[in-house]
Formats: sequence, C-alpha cells, structure tokens
Amino acid sequence: MERANPLTRRQLLQLSGVVTIGFGASFILRKTAPLGRDVSGSDVAQSVLREQGAPREGPSNADVTVAVFTDYQCPACRMAEPQLRMAFEEDRNVAVIYKDWPIFGPMSQRAARVALAADRQSIYPQVHHALMSERRVLESAVLREVIERAGGRWDRIEQDLKDHAREIDAMMAQTAREAFALGVAGTPAFLIGPSLIEGALDRQEFLRAFRAARKSA
Repeated sequence: MERANPLTRRQLLQLSGVVTIGFGASFILRKTAPLGRDVSGSDVAQSVLREQGAPREGPSNADVTVAVFTDYQCPACRMAEPQLRMAFEEDRNVAVIYKDWPIFGPMSQRAARVALAADRQSIYPQVHHALMSERRVLESAVLREVIERAGGRWDRIEQDLKDHAREIDAMMAQTAREAFALGVAGTPAFLIGPSLIEGALDRQEFLRAFRAARKSA
C-alpha cells in the first residue's frame, strides 16, 4: 500500500487558513442570517401580538411586542428566560406577552394555572420569573412559596383557581390553538414582530430580533 506523503508546513498553514476562514464565515452567517421565519401574513400572529387578555410586561406604547410561548418545566425555556430579561432590560421599548403553553404534563399545567391566577393579583411577571428560575419540583408547597414571595395571597390563588377555572382553561386552550396554527413544534417559541423564532436565544440574538422587528414595522 502506498503511503500518503505528509503535508508540508506550507500546506498545513494553507489548510489552517481555509478552516479558519470557513469557521469565521459560518460564525458570521449564523449571526447575520434571519432569525426565525416570517409570519407577517398570518392573521393568527397579528391577533396574538394585539391580544389584551394575556399577562404582559413592559410599556403600553412599546414599538416592539414579543409573545413568548413557554412551559415552566422546559429546560430550553429556562435557558432563554434570563437572556430575554437582560435584553428586555437593555431595550426598554419592548412589551412581552406571556403565553403559557404547558406541554410537559400535569405539573406544568398546574404551575401555568397558578401563574395565570396570579395575574389577577397583578404579580404575574414576578411569579413567571421566579418559576423559571426555580430548581425544585413545582409541587404545591413550592408554588405557594413563590406566590407569597411575590407578595401574593395563596388563599386568593386557590379561590381564583376555582372561581375562574373555565376562563384559565380557555386561555390555555386558546394558546395551544394559536401555537398549532402557527406551526410551533414546542417550547420555547418567540413571536417578535413579524418573525416566529423557535428555540432558545441569547441576549444578543434577542436584541437583534428587536432591531429587525423595528425595521420591518
């Protein structure tokens, strides 16, 4: 068998240069390629961004609206949460609409119902952020602690879960229909202006998506 000749120093340097250029081009492409897919022609997308009944955070006159489809037990959602918060705090002209889509089973459904009930005490954002960073199993004792730590009353949560069960269930069912209509495969998903982005993003990617939404407005 004929042995292959070893690469010369010049050839190694040339190969290294090609690899470096290729990696750099890939990195640039990843950072400049459009995020997500254009859903500007979707009536469902426009309806979601105009929704007034879902919990929200941010200025009422924000020029960019983000709708977040999320589950409190979703690992990727937990990764994206602090990144979105950092981008949100950096760009103060963004509003976030929270769309609870509990697809990870009964415990996720219970946590989502509690969070939506908490919106009646005007503490949904605090509860949402706390649940996303909570590392314990989201059983009732933990949910109660989160509510009380956010300044809410657990007895009122329990009462609202009974009195407004149909409304809360209807809200989650509507979110599920919207997600399916938009073709969302799972959580997290972010509707940012005309773009639907699936999967976790970092702070810079969120900021880039905000800028892109403004340009397309």
